[in-house]
Amino acid sequence: KPIRMIVPYPPAGGTDVVARVLTEPLAAELGQPIVIENRGGAAGNLGTDIAAKAAPDGYTFLFTLSSHTINPKLYDKLPFDVERDFVPIGRAASIPQLIAVHPSVKANTIQELIALAKAQPGKLSYASVGTGSPSHIAGELFKLKTGIDMVHIPYKGGGPAVTDAIGGQVPVLFVSMPAAWQHVKSGRLRALAVTSDKRSVVAPELPTLAEAGVPDCVVNSWYGAFAPAKMPPPIVQKLNAALVKVLQMPEVRDKLLAQGAEAAPSTSAELDAVVKDELRKWEMVIREAKIRPE
Repeated sequence: KPIRMIVPYPPAGGTDVVARVLTEPLAAELGQPIVIENRGGAAGNLGTDIAAKAAPDGYTFLFTLSSHTINPKLYDKLPFDVERDFVPIGRAASIPQLIAVHPSVKANTIQELIALAKAQPGKLSYASVGTGSPSHIAGELFKLKTGIDMVHIPYKGGGPAVTDAIGGQVPVLFVSMPAAWQHVKSGRLRALAVTSDKRSVVAPELPTLAEAGVPDCVVNSWYGAFAPAKMPPPIVQKLNAALVKVLQMPEVRDKLLAQGAEAAPSTSAELDAVVKDELRKWEMVIREAKIRPE
């Protein structure tokens, strides 16, 4: 029967874009059709909860982004436990968060954006994929490290956030590169920097925040697959092997790069280590930046 890939965000956002690159080759590798089920809402928690409670028979898994390790430290009561209710299948891709502005914004560099924000505190606003998303964490960390005051406007996914940024309703955008890169290339948005610790292979001309004069402001993001916790290890291993094989295909890697994502396959254990490390890291950042659910 068809395999359900639950994407806990709306269509057209970065998570959905990457999921759709993988679906067809992954279905061919597994010998079963894969149906993407977009279950957006509650900052990704709605779809994540549905996946947590799914039968662990190999026919349902979660495809999500690194807010998977942020939400548990942001929300006091979640109906699932990231470590208890899920077993990692494997990482799929790594992505930088992109800082972009509408072309009408008089800032061509990060330092010019900082100066603009300082000149009019509380007047500039920035869009993110949603409260607790990596783009939200990146935006608040950026504010914390630069001492600027920008108003956070959370959206329900990358698609709506990018749409309003292109339309000029929100001047500044923090978003994953796959959700916005096509619009940067078309000139509808102007990219200023990436939040990763190294430059993007996709856009090597863009500086990191450290290179742009904002040290200690790193948010590395990723996409990955997770199974309900009681899924038998042989099935998890089979799904991991299929995912790794697909991510080694040149055509898949090229399609990901075209969307601003870099293939980054891992073992289940490697993704588990990332989850544990980031749960600790984001707890400290959320506390220091005083980030609250909106």
